[in-house]
Amino acid sequence: MQLMIDNDLRRRVPQLSLGVVIGKVNVTKHVPALWSHIDKYIDELRLSLKIEDLTSVPEIKAVRDGYRAIGKDPSRYRPSQQALLRRVLQGKGLFKINSVVDVNNLISLNSRHSLGSYDLDHTKGPITFRIGANGENYKGIGKDTVNLEGLPIFSDELGAFGSPTSDSERTMVRLATTRLLMVIISFTGKDGLDNRIKSAAELLKAYANAEIEATQHL
Repeated sequence: MQLMIDNDLRRRVPQLSLGVVIGKVNVTKHVPALWSHIDKYIDELRLSLKIEDLTSVPEIKAVRDGYRAIGKDPSRYRPSQQALLRRVLQGKGLFKINSVVDVNNLISLNSRHSLGSYDLDHTKGPITFRIGANGENYKGIGKDTVNLEGLPIFSDELGAFGSPTSDSERTMVRLATTRLLMVIISFTGKDGLDNRIKSAAELLKAYANAEIEATQHL
């Protein structure tokens, strides 16, 4: 599996880095131990962070600045980690999806970075992280058509399939998923990214019986 950052996106957002975890997983509907971990972390988070302070969190400020640099309004197309944190701080909790998506969301809350988790068997060819072009769109997970123009997006030979705002139905992680690509999307550079990759791999092993095949950062 080849993954690269497009030169134009790299030029406009020079601090952009990706942490990558690839592996085989056993996706299950609900893992009580994982949700005990998540609930404990959410309780701690609500004591340490206020909703009015979200836009000043370094990772969120950086991704919002990155969106502006490539022509997207972050107030209309909110990055996923900001949306998750807002939901938690509003007391709404997280949706229970499946073991891999739930791990994805825990890492995002903890790291303050957007994450993407994708079914590798539903991708084709090399993957590029680039800026969405005029007219590009896809059906988002649980959403209507997402306008991808000006968003940072993952695409392969079949077209776009993911972004830090909303991923597509094509590569979403389902109970039948066995091969996973997880990407930690950092707009604040590589500092601390190796530790985030290591933590992601350990959580996937613990809660999705993962067999990690490769890790890297770009």
